[in-house]
Amino acid sequence: MKQLAQRMTWAGWLSLAGILLVVLLAIFAPVLVANDPMETDPMRRLASPEGFPLGCDQLGQCVYSRLVYGARLSLIIGFASRFTALIIGLAVGLAAGYFGGWLDWLLMRLVDMFLAFPSLLLAIAVSMVLGSGIGTVVFALAIVGWAEMARIIRSAALELRSAEYVVAARTLGASHLRIILTHILPNCLPLITVIFTMGMATAVLSEASLSFLGLGVDPSLPTWGGMVASAKDYMLRRPFLVVYPGACIAFLVIVFNVFGDELRDILDPSRKGQW
Repeated sequence: MKQLAQRMTWAGWLSLAGILLVVLLAIFAPVLVANDPMETDPMRRLASPEGFPLGCDQLGQCVYSRLVYGARLSLIIGFASRFTALIIGLAVGLAAGYFGGWLDWLLMRLVDMFLAFPSLLLAIAVSMVLGSGIGTVVFALAIVGWAEMARIIRSAALELRSAEYVVAARTLGASHLRIILTHILPNCLPLITVIFTMGMATAVLSEASLSFLGLGVDPSLPTWGGMVASAKDYMLRRPFLVVYPGACIAFLVIVFNVFGDELRDILDPSRKGQW
């Protein structure tokens, strides 16, 4: 950790500060927000009454409150979907890379099938079949994200299975599960950290896209993508109704991407510029 802090550049520190800022906003949303983000009032429609810092939207809902609570929903969906995708990709990638042979061929053909579909179109198809909801969005994003993780982790496992300490453990009679958990997996942790962090940006953007198309969570819930979709018809009258949530999406995606790049350069410099 000390070495990580010493090698972090100013861009890494700024991106980390941005991520922490959004996380703190999400955690302390009830303290930072005075108005109910779900409350509507036709009398406040597209107005800026006192006590509403960023005004109200077309339904008379507080824009500031919905932005803050939208951060909470974006982070929850992003983390849950990437964690689910990581578990699946980790299991498939480690099994394929360590055992090789027919199992590797079979699992990689399955990965190729998922990678053959554009990720957003596949997420849209899953959402249309299962219907809207937080669970559906998490499942859809996990389905489209695990294959890429599996391929990356498999490449690392292929390199590590021929390492001297792995061969020595196998010679001494260690079980396959023990070798994977004590030798292969710990050495994949830097790579896992990087792909999880960078994948958060993709998950946030995909969730916003699904919400914009009306295939995400309940439209009444405060999501940044949903706010952009509902305000697009009022761009000429109140352009900031689209600018505010759009800027939040862009900010969160950028800071996760920059921080992921920083972690990659520090934890795995041999792969710098390859992803």
